[in-house]
Amino acid sequence: MAKENLDLGAKEVADLLADIASLENEYRQMKFDHAVKGLANPMELRDLRRKIARFQTEIRQRELAEMSPEQLELRSKLRARRRRQR
Repeated sequence: MAKENLDLGAKEVADLLADIASLENEYRQMKFDHAVKGLANPMELRDLRRKIARFQTEIRQRELAEMSPEQLELRSKLRARRRRQR
């Protein structure tokens, strides 16, 4: 199955958040249905999880794009500190 082309760049953040909420509800319902009676195609669960992740990634990319250089530098320092602590 080919990955569907999602045009997330044209959507507003509020629309993306609303879509994520509806997709998560759909995922919970599908997971329950799969546990109770089984799904015809259980791979739909994986596809839906990945679709949710794509939406969340788009939101995070927008957050990072809006950050100031000082905030990005602080973020980089925090990430470096966490890597050293491992």
